Amino acid sequence: MSEQVRVRFAPSPTGPLHIGGVRTALFNYLYAKKHNGSFVLRIEDTDQSRYVAGAEQYIVDSLNWCGIPYDEGPDKDKGYGPYRQSERKDIYQKYAAELVANGKGYYAFDTPDSLDQHRKAHEAAGKTFIYNWHNRLKLDNSLVLSSEETQARIDKGDPYVIRFLSPQDETVVLNDVIRGEISIDTNTLDDKVLFKSDGMPTYHLANIVDDHLMEISHVIRGEEWLPSLALHVQLYQVFGWEPPVFAHLPLIMKPTGKGKLSKRDGEKGGFPVYPLAWENAKGYREAGYYPEAVVNFLALLGWNPGTEQEIFSLKELTQNFSLERVHKSGARFDPDKTIWYNHQYLQNRSLEDLHQDFTASTATVGVSLEKWGSDHIKKVLLLIRERANFPSDLWTMGRFFFEAPLQYDEKAAKKQWKPQTKDILNELIRALEGAGNFNDADQL
Repeated sequence: MSEQVRVRFAPSPTGPLHIGGVRTALFNYLYAKKHNGSFVLRIEDTDQSRYVAGAEQYIVDSLNWCGIPYDEGPDKDKGYGPYRQSERKDIYQKYAAELVANGKGYYAFDTPDSLDQHRKAHEAAGKTFIYNWHNRLKLDNSLVLSSEETQARIDKGDPYVIRFLSPQDETVVLNDVIRGEISIDTNTLDDKVLFKSDGMPTYHLANIVDDHLMEISHVIRGEEWLPSLALHVQLYQVFGWEPPVFAHLPLIMKPTGKGKLSKRDGEKGGFPVYPLAWENAKGYREAGYYPEAVVNFLALLGWNPGTEQEIFSLKELTQNFSLERVHKSGARFDPDKTIWYNHQYLQNRSLEDLHQDFTASTATVGVSLEKWGSDHIKKVLLLIRERANFPSDLWTMGRFFFEAPLQYDEKAAKKQWKPQTKDILNELIRALEGAGNFNDADQL
């Protein structure tokens, strides 16, 4: 493990980056920057069957939009590359072979059908099938074949995987910065596949090898990887490597607090779950959120600064962030709170920046404000900004300062119509007729 702080964000390019992934990247970034370390982007694309074209660039674009730049990555090699796992296959083959040679791994020739038959037989007997010391000597692998038989089958081209030889009757004890001490009985673990029949490593082997070779000091990742932690620690042990410091982040939960936040929740609730648009799903950028607001509310999903402060710049987040103040339990996602954050950032925009936001938002709906001077526009913005949550709200609320209405909602007007409404409107017309030239901004 490196003495210098080196962290990595290692997404798989299997689709759009979820905001849970953005938060993981953010926490890695904040920790690295607080300790003058390096933030590494590594693309874990070993599962070629799930690879989605354009997903890697989407990840890069998302991090850039959020203002979370990486120090090293596929396009920034600082001597630890390649940073795509698909380009490191020879490295993984070497370490997989080393495990077999040292008796810590073995070749398994079992077909999917034969494994399925074993599972069904165990289920029929009321048992659970686990590929480990319980059953490994009854299966088709190099532990029951001679070395000559094993090599002959490899030479013949029989498909095989390399499995980890999980030890029996041991307890793996480890410490997680967020979770504390964790102990796991190895008898409950299976002999995980480390190298697949397609010649690519699984996540487990590639992850450990890369973290070691890239000198990653702290592994900060989601709690969904907790079940794999014992295997990862065992791999460090059998290779004779010092493991990094582990910190497993809590999940981002649905608005109800029940279950992990998903794309479907966003579709049902009408809020984004991606930083940028992906296919038909709108992202936070397209919904009118400021990246600073997105980073701010994500930082407080699972982390508590220990104060009442809610608005943080990226610099302030870096100064205040610590893994010790990250919660163990899941963080409930609140769509209304995300809007509140964007409102705060909009209110704190300079009038000049707000003018640019307003002009850009009107351009997206095909409206030109060229005939209106900037002074007039700024006066309008001062009147309406307090009620706006998004730049698009500024046009919705302020359009009548720039163009006459062409239609109105008859049903809505009928609900508001009172016996005295006609007299009030006539009086208003007379007052407006005597109010001077409405084209003169100084008279508004």
